[in-house]
Amino acid sequence: MLCFRSMQHIGTRITDVRETAGMTQEALAKKIGTTQSAIARIESGRQNVSADMLKKIGKALGKNLITLSPGTVNVSIEGGKKLSGVIETNTSKNGAVGLLCASLLNKGKTTLHKMPRIEEVHRLVEVLESIDVKVDWKGSTLTITPPKSFSLQKIDVEAAMKTRSIVMFIGPLIHQLRSFSLPQSGGCKLGSRTVKPHFYALEHFGVDIQATDDAFVVKTSIKQPEEIILYESGDTVTENALFAAAGSAGTTIIKYASSNYMVQEVCTFLQLFGVKIEGFGTTTLTVTGVGSINQDIEYTLAEDPTDTMFFLAAAVVTNSSITITRCPIEFLELELLKLEKMGFKYKKSKVYYGHNGVIKLVDITTRPSKLVSLHEKVYARPYPGLNIDNLPFFAVIATQAEGQTLIHDWVYEKRAIYFTELDKLGAETVLADPHRIYINGPTKLKGTELICPPALRPATILLIAMLGASGHSVLRNIYSINRGYEKLVERLESLGASISYIDEF
Repeated sequence: MLCFRSMQHIGTRITDVRETAGMTQEALAKKIGTTQSAIARIESGRQNVSADMLKKIGKALGKNLITLSPGTVNVSIEGGKKLSGVIETNTSKNGAVGLLCASLLNKGKTTLHKMPRIEEVHRLVEVLESIDVKVDWKGSTLTITPPKSFSLQKIDVEAAMKTRSIVMFIGPLIHQLRSFSLPQSGGCKLGSRTVKPHFYALEHFGVDIQATDDAFVVKTSIKQPEEIILYESGDTVTENALFAAAGSAGTTIIKYASSNYMVQEVCTFLQLFGVKIEGFGTTTLTVTGVGSINQDIEYTLAEDPTDTMFFLAAAVVTNSSITITRCPIEFLELELLKLEKMGFKYKKSKVYYGHNGVIKLVDITTRPSKLVSLHEKVYARPYPGLNIDNLPFFAVIATQAEGQTLIHDWVYEKRAIYFTELDKLGAETVLADPHRIYINGPTKLKGTELICPPALRPATILLIAMLGASGHSVLRNIYSINRGYEKLVERLESLGASISYIDEF
């Protein structure tokens, strides 16, 4: 028998696939010879389900559903094939989690369109539902209705511990509760990522946070700061400070703020509440908050530059011509410039605006290109530099460039070490230290079997390498990829990639 958590995960997965296919519970039930009420029980996690039943449901939906719990999904890849066709950039994981946290500021109903159905979002939704927030999914639209009063007594500890985004609940919740406790967060394993900058930012608002072995214990006596200097220019730190300032009836200046894409999206969203934000897109934000937010609002999420970058890298490694639509160009300009200097050929459309009326988009068509390495090291920095989450893609791209490339991943202590996994696919890397890695190219990549590292971006570059590698590859435990990318296997299939889920039964 499956545990309740596994049953819930399976039910969520079935619901995702069914709704994406535009099929009702009744229609699915008819296809497999059962009742609508049985499907409803399975999807809600209230009925155990056999392997045979999973196979029947999967066949009816045209998708492989054979997975017992988060983290056991594996994929098979026949590499060395060129991609072709058109793919649309998905909305952002980092934007989505920021907006889910921001919704806690609103006593009214928040409706978010184009919400990605990814593991990171599912974990936060599970946490929200456990604290009596009503969450309704309809297709890609998610509607959030808060309770009349918040209580964290029954918070889903297991779900909260699987996402670092839980720390961003603190900024909104200080306006709802004088004291509360949140589980210590997890997520990607990329070395020591301190949460102290969050503590230092929020203490200006009268917030005292004590970190125990397994929780953040929060007490607050609300103050209105005039100015905050952030200890580091981090994305989630900036968002937490924005949430605290947005719910305070006064003006706060936030200095050394991140101006990255997800922060700009949060700023766009908060302005719908009547929050005034000056310095949008810069490192100094002047925020005039609203003491009490109670209104019904709708917002459509913006596109994800790291999703575009995945497909750019996949096109490079497979030497393919594809068209990527709705690319957020202002957050890809430097990446594209560096690729141009490496010899990458592409065309882009005229700029047009996204659904939120702020983000600028283009369509990019890639061309098969012969690359050479850059003489200078490739490194990331806060926006407007090369995006920290886009840096790993240059590691797999470098395997196909003539010469030696130095990747300097100074932000995370351990991420560059994960890049050495490319060696198992035939790459030639030399790890200089935990932050710097030399990659020699071009090399002919060959298929192999690997287990995903427990970090999102290093896992995705292994998948890209396997797409370009000759022969058969298996990538096991792709939960870390599913944290940030929605239906990636299916989207790659649509471009002609030979990739499929592995049936473990």
